[in-house]
Amino acid sequence: MKIKNYKELIVWQKSIGLALAVFKITKKFPKSELYGIVSQMRRCAYSIASNIAEGYNRGSRLEYKKFLQIAYGSAAELETQLIICLKTGLIKKKHFGELISPLTEILKMLNRMITTLKSNS
Repeated sequence: MKIKNYKELIVWQKSIGLALAVFKITKKFPKSELYGIVSQMRRCAYSIASNIAEGYNRGSRLEYKKFLQIAYGSAAELETQLIICLKTGLIKKKHFGELISPLTEILKMLNRMITTLKSNS
């Protein structure tokens, strides 16, 4: 089956779901963190899906790989922020698990895609 647009990519769909979950959970964070960790986490989460979409529409494998690498970097950054939030008590273990599980899956998917694009170049 040929994928017609980025919205059909499972990794993009999961990234949208993750972004929505990050938004929902960070709404419960203290107001004092709105322009700190909340803003950073949301930007990272939004960046994952956005870079997958942009890279897909760039038209070249090289650019697609570059944007997938940026998405991967944003995912790793979000992972780090989640760990900090857990260690500082900003997020409960339950909510951490709800976010880290899909994030880990997205990281693995992106890694496979990047590796495949590297080997096909």
